[in-house]
Amino acid sequence: MSAGVDLSQFFETFFDEADELLSDMEQSLLELDIDQPDIDQLNAIFRAAHSIKGGAGTFGCFGHLADTTHLLENLLDAIRRGEMPLRKDMIDLFLETKDVLTEQVAAYRNSQDPDVDAYERICAQLRELALEQSGDAPAEPQVAQPVTAPAPAQPEPPVAAVDPAPVAAPAATGPLCVRLKRLNAKDAEALAAEMALLGQVLHQEPGADSLSIWLDTTATADDLQAVCCFIVSEDQVQITHEPVPATASAPASSQPVQPAEPVQAPAAEVPAAPAPVAAAPEPTPAPAKAAAAAKTESKGAASASNSTIRVGVEKVDQIINLVGELVITQAMLVQRSSSLDPVLHDRLLNGIEQLERNARDLQEAVMSIRMMPMDYVFSRFPRVVRENASKMGKSIKLTTHGQATELDKSLIERIIDPLTHLVRNSIDHGIETPEARIAAGKNPEGNMVLSAQHHGGQIVIEVSDDGAGLNRDRILKKALAQGMAVTENTPDEELWQLIFAPGFSTAEKVTDISGRGVGMDVVRRNIQAMGGHIQLSSRTGQGTTTRIILPLTLAILDGMSVRVGAETFILPLSHVTESMQPSRDQIRSISETEHVLHVRGEYLPLVALHSVFSVDEAETDITRSIAVILQAEDVRFALLVDHLIGQHQVVVKNLESNYRKIPGVSAATILGDGSVALIVDVFALMRVTRERATI
Repeated sequence: MSAGVDLSQFFETFFDEADELLSDMEQSLLELDIDQPDIDQLNAIFRAAHSIKGGAGTFGCFGHLADTTHLLENLLDAIRRGEMPLRKDMIDLFLETKDVLTEQVAAYRNSQDPDVDAYERICAQLRELALEQSGDAPAEPQVAQPVTAPAPAQPEPPVAAVDPAPVAAPAATGPLCVRLKRLNAKDAEALAAEMALLGQVLHQEPGADSLSIWLDTTATADDLQAVCCFIVSEDQVQITHEPVPATASAPASSQPVQPAEPVQAPAAEVPAAPAPVAAAPEPTPAPAKAAAAAKTESKGAASASNSTIRVGVEKVDQIINLVGELVITQAMLVQRSSSLDPVLHDRLLNGIEQLERNARDLQEAVMSIRMMPMDYVFSRFPRVVRENASKMGKSIKLTTHGQATELDKSLIERIIDPLTHLVRNSIDHGIETPEARIAAGKNPEGNMVLSAQHHGGQIVIEVSDDGAGLNRDRILKKALAQGMAVTENTPDEELWQLIFAPGFSTAEKVTDISGRGVGMDVVRRNIQAMGGHIQLSSRTGQGTTTRIILPLTLAILDGMSVRVGAETFILPLSHVTESMQPSRDQIRSISETEHVLHVRGEYLPLVALHSVFSVDEAETDITRSIAVILQAEDVRFALLVDHLIGQHQVVVKNLESNYRKIPGVSAATILGDGSVALIVDVFALMRVTRERATI
């Protein structure tokens, strides 16, 4: 297509959509019932492979990708037609093929050559499977030829419904009519040039913002759709079999128009006997985009009404930063206007109030752009559970809830690794083998549940199983052997927290899944680095639940501003439970410098914020200070400050990247007067209280 549009500008779009298709393919493969496969799922998997092959062939420079998907496509077509019975080992091979395809897409994206060994190995396995089913040597895969080639393209596997009537009477013949709408002049010219490269243009009908082209071509409707959709959107294209209008003055009107190849498979590829009705391909849906056709019908309907646009993350981050600066400027105006006479400046003050409301709405709207559904995370775990359970000889059913729950993109990508470790840990240590479950009177198939839900301004993610639960005796024995401060009377809730200690593991043997004594401490540190915390509950013989609580975003924060000396600090509001002025009878001395606060039967460690950050001229009399009760994970403590200023939303600025890391500080923000306030790291203060408790 060198004479037409340079398609290299569409590479990135193709790669993104190929990744989406491969992810959908994996999910559908994992959901397939081997004994009674759903025909819609089979068709969706087939269309995914077909679309990727078509897109790769359109570009003409992704040979390995086109070869691999061609072999996969042929096998999937035979399965969906009922010509090849589905088996578990086939699913395993198709999942492995998906992994190779993902690596190929990544290699091409980085302008590298794909792994030749992996390509040859997977192609050999696919050919072997095809040979096993047919009894004859399978045809060598042909790299999908660019649709500009004048020679007839290799017949594609059928996409439209196959009529069981005799092959001699195809359902639709004649020229293909490509109707394009909502075009600008540049796109119309480019598309006309591309269509001319695909065959003989019999007639054109240009409109004000439309173009209809009748084409005599050996290319399929899918090929034409693929080319068009690299220039315009799918909903701008319609391709049908239509005769050339009688009034048309076609270039070759003196000669009879040769009918284009029908959309159905050529006679040589149609089985002699009609395929069973249940296994016949579904009617052809609306032409699909080259790299986005493998969507289920429901997804296709949704995309028709909810169009999307791809925008780089860096652009979204830039908008968020600018909105943050706007919020800071608005806070400055509010603070400066607080000294104005409300009678003399009522219109100005009303305008500033309106600006404050608009800025808040704008901030929430922009932040919603960064939000992604938890399905982005949950969709990868059926594969993880399937493969790791198979390695351990276990049978596990995975159930997910709350896939539509949204979380900030920056957090959703960072939560994947901690969740993966928790899931693997549950498979290895939590859920028993079928034999052990039967002996305990349980169903031999274990259950694992992943769930997500919003709770206030936070998201709660849970990983639970119905396994054996944590072994208290084993954990206690290991803790005592390591010299930890525990006794026989230590409550379960405190004992469970020990598994998050560095190097603590009760695994009797090391496996390739877990049990090396590393990971759970990293899980907790990663969660805390995201401003969240982790809770653990377990009942012997009934299972374990791990709960992760995270803020919805790290870009904005609901905080309580407090004053210590001349300095202002921000406390995350999600950790604040209450505040009070201590009375002398509530204070108990542990040593000359250590005190606790007695609150409703509970003794809380007292931490003076001025001593943590060495603030001068701060209030040192506890009874004249304000105690803010904070909670982090299972620990509650009282933080002493001089004054409470108020609650408000602040824009979080990364202090480490702009300055350096400061112990006890998680980030910073800019106040309305332009000064910088530090955001307190509540988990760092929690660790201080724990260290004091163990001394």
